[in-house]
Amino acid sequence: MAVQVLAQGTHPRRTWRAPRLIETPWIRWATLIGVLLYLVLAFASIEVNWARVSEGFVRAMRLFAGFLTPDFVSRWEDIQTGMIESLTMTVTSTVAGVALSVPIGLGAARNIAPIWLYGVCRAIIAFARTFQEIIIAIFFVAMFGFGPFAGFLTLSLSTIGFLAKLLADDIEEIDPAQVESIRATGAGFWQVIDYAVSSQVMPRLIGLSMYRVDINFRESAVVGIVGAGGIGATLNTALDRYEFDSAAAILLIIIGIVMVCEYGSGFIRRWTQ
Repeated sequence: MAVQVLAQGTHPRRTWRAPRLIETPWIRWATLIGVLLYLVLAFASIEVNWARVSEGFVRAMRLFAGFLTPDFVSRWEDIQTGMIESLTMTVTSTVAGVALSVPIGLGAARNIAPIWLYGVCRAIIAFARTFQEIIIAIFFVAMFGFGPFAGFLTLSLSTIGFLAKLLADDIEEIDPAQVESIRATGAGFWQVIDYAVSSQVMPRLIGLSMYRVDINFRESAVVGIVGAGGIGATLNTALDRYEFDSAAAILLIIIGIVMVCEYGSGFIRRWTQ
């Protein structure tokens, strides 16, 4: 018996190793060399103007020095106006985007929506997610002119593309047993949504909505650069005039508000869950 145990203990252990993606050695090495060659050629094709890089470092140091002495006074009226526009765009676009995302997300969930409604809602989500916010903002500025209304439309459309897709995916992953049990009682469509669907996705919806507040505020600073209102226009003007102390003050305000939104959304997500 001892001999058998000893013999069993002397057996070498097999070490697990992940399977190779490409088993043939020459194909594997040719692929690796090809990727490395492509990366070398790609980096070599990048044209770098080292004179402009050195000038950029000098301006960057001036901007960083502005953080040591930020100027909140010289352009305070412009900063205040831009900040109010950004906060207004953030709140209104989030509310409008969430209100439109809920029905679109319900229609884009394959497990509760008919096929024709599923196709329409998924097409709306795909359209809303096609372009980056800055491109959408340029389009709306060209249509409706400069101002926060273009920014409101931009952020609302982006919120729909973001929130409706994630909401639809969450609905498709809910527990089907709860849905079937509510349907077995003879409940209608809206009763199924109320008692079986919303109870499972509501904490996630609240958390995503708060996260979208954070995103919309940051994006409001970006779309303002192309004339869609908000603090971004004031920041762009300060940078164009090389008023780095005022630009640093604007950036500090943006950082502070983003941090408040981050901690606030984290608290609300923990509270809802």
